[in-house]
Amino acid sequence: MDHLVPIIKIFGIEFDLAAILMVVLSSIIVFVLARLAVRNLSVENPGKLQNFLEWVVEFVQSIIGMATDFKRGRVYTGLGLALIMYIFVSNMLGLPFGIVSEAHDNQIPKVFGQELIVKGEHEHLAWLWWKSPTADMAMTMALALTVIVLSHIQGVRHNRKHYLKHYFQPWPFFLPINLIETAAKPLTLGLRLYGNIYAGEVMIGIILGMGWVGIPALMVWQGFSIFVGAIQAFVFTMLTMVYIGQASIHDEH
Repeated sequence: MDHLVPIIKIFGIEFDLAAILMVVLSSIIVFVLARLAVRNLSVENPGKLQNFLEWVVEFVQSIIGMATDFKRGRVYTGLGLALIMYIFVSNMLGLPFGIVSEAHDNQIPKVFGQELIVKGEHEHLAWLWWKSPTADMAMTMALALTVIVLSHIQGVRHNRKHYLKHYFQPWPFFLPINLIETAAKPLTLGLRLYGNIYAGEVMIGIILGMGWVGIPALMVWQGFSIFVGAIQAFVFTMLTMVYIGQASIHDEH
């Protein structure tokens, strides 16, 4: 049975309902975790969630310190904290289970008065509603573009002279190469995250198709997927800080 993505078209624009649902859910989970962690702040007797959040903050600060000058880059601690928590939670959502709804007699259901879009021929229709939002290319590319645009804005604001000058370094005829490098950054940033998480979910689907025989392999693969999800959250946050640091922070020496 094919698992189709629930997509509706409004004003000629296609909307992936599963991706939108999971993006909102990831945002809510991160917000609730952060809110619970700071609900009863205490210096002498901090709670477990407060200790965890403080550890994450220190970890993000160490990432900034590795990527750029921490004294001038510490203002991006909030951005790094939001990115690493949001991406990690998003990566984990598709691991434990999936939610699939089947269409009776292949009747296409309606959402908000619009029929779900079916592409191709399918004997049985089943809609996949639960997945990692980072397993959707549109989501990861939007996140990557947001980060790259932010880095350019900060470069123009805080480091205009050197930011514009670096496009002509080490020699002026390197301008096309530097522009290609700039255009490739969101592609590599977004596709790396998408490819790793999507491939992990595909493997889980293949293992589940093996039945009970695949249970040991599924346990091992899910453990590995948690590791991959954590690494991808770290890599995305690290590269974000590197790109922002390169654009907005310049050492005169």
